[in-house]
Amino acid sequence: MKSNTLIEKQLRKKKSKELVETIIEAKKNEKWKEVAEILTNSTRKRVNLNLDKINKESKENEILVVPGKVLSVGEVNKKFVIAALNFSEKAKEKLLKANCQVLTILDEIKKNKEAKGVTILKWIS
Repeated sequence: MKSNTLIEKQLRKKKSKELVETIIEAKKNEKWKEVAEILTNSTRKRVNLNLDKINKESKENEILVVPGKVLSVGEVNKKFVIAALNFSEKAKEKLLKANCQVLTILDEIKKNKEAKGVTILKWIS
């Protein structure tokens, strides 16, 4: 568990305005702090998941958070809400076609401050 001080220190190195804003909002709430910790890591350690892995691990109508990028390999056959830092264009297209709700992490934090029903996908083997 990273301290708020360490998160702040690592936050100073980030250049993306959206990333910085997302980390600031996430660290305000203990339940979202885990997302802030992951996002302050280097980009090499950030989560990049393909749709087939997400589809395999998800349940119908679940709220999923990917602290990284969603990539387009695979298909989606379930309906769920997914929030991520980034989506590839093809992945976003496939998710919308499957009637999934696609959001940024920042939008989900603002909508669901208490992180009720949220599953954070850190890595999937």
